[in-house]
Amino acid sequence: MKRTFVLIAAISMFFGCETKTIKDAYVVEGTAKEVYNGIRIYLNNVDQRGRLTPIDTAMVMNESFTFEGALKYPKVVYLTMNSVPGRYPVMLENGEMQMTIDKTNLQNTIVTGSESHDNYMAFAEKYRENQKELMAQGKEYNKALYGKDSLVIKTELEKLEKLTESAKEFPYEFMENHPNDFVSLEIYEMQTQLRERDDQRMIDIFNAFDESLKTSSKGIRLNAAMMKMKLDYEANKKLQIGMKAPEFSGPNPEGKTISLSEVIKKGKVTVVDFWAAWCGPCRKENPNVVRIYNEYHDKGLEIIGVSLDGQSRQKDPKQAWLDAIEEDKLTWHQVSNLKYFSDPIAKTYNIQAIPATYILDSEGNIVAKNLRGPALDMKIRELLEL
Repeated sequence: MKRTFVLIAAISMFFGCETKTIKDAYVVEGTAKEVYNGIRIYLNNVDQRGRLTPIDTAMVMNESFTFEGALKYPKVVYLTMNSVPGRYPVMLENGEMQMTIDKTNLQNTIVTGSESHDNYMAFAEKYRENQKELMAQGKEYNKALYGKDSLVIKTELEKLEKLTESAKEFPYEFMENHPNDFVSLEIYEMQTQLRERDDQRMIDIFNAFDESLKTSSKGIRLNAAMMKMKLDYEANKKLQIGMKAPEFSGPNPEGKTISLSEVIKKGKVTVVDFWAAWCGPCRKENPNVVRIYNEYHDKGLEIIGVSLDGQSRQKDPKQAWLDAIEEDKLTWHQVSNLKYFSDPIAKTYNIQAIPATYILDSEGNIVAKNLRGPALDMKIRELLEL
């Protein structure tokens, strides 16, 4: 259930005027108690690799410091200080802001005077709270599974499903309710990094953003990401939830051809699992899939694994595939053309990264995608009505 996110935020675009006023520039008055004179404090940009580049520097004198500058658009920066580890995200905007630094822990920094920063902090706090509740409930659900009390399992599962849905909805609802707030643009960027997201909803949300967001530098960049998302969505309509899963067939380890349709006929729920012997995350997830299969196979669960082994650096792709099946104790159906991402099945399902899963109902309709860990367990139990 863990999921780690770097949360950043920004504010709605300022309105400029010809004469210089406080709205044309930012002034950050800071306090740094018990910090020696001459210590430098920085506001930094951060690139996609996490590297920091200072954009403004202030020197502490008499436990005080001041940042001054101007922005075209609100901007997320990271506060750092000499000899103090860590960094603290601050949404910088034109106007007057106040900052109090705790030299022992930058995470205790207090920023006031910015409604947008307040919105960011409120979002971040609620997000962290959601994740904390999810992890705690996930542990309760796992305890229930090991206890094998069906009534307790059902109760804890319902709680987990409710929390999961609430946590999933929160970022979408925030953006929908704040189309004029740059915080929404930052959340949008965060959501684009998720593999399992509602692309149509993301497209609608971006289109509803205020023009000030869309025409900012970040908005222009995210517009390109949204357009790619739109093209991918259109190209993958046949793979959306609710659609019939495309039929495929492939050779199993013994060379016998196995088709998806014949696997579907054997059970009530079918998981199509794209993986490979060389894929670390796949191998790490396999014990969880083995546990789920062993738990629910007799109740109607079927799995067909599609291996994307066959990359050039593998000396013997087939042997690597066979060894992984044996080592990980994968006792369900397995097929592979040993053609890496050029596998025709992978192309049919537009697989760009693994692990990737499709969960199908008894009719072969797609009901969920890319679920792992407790989320996969929850969906299987729901479909099997346990």
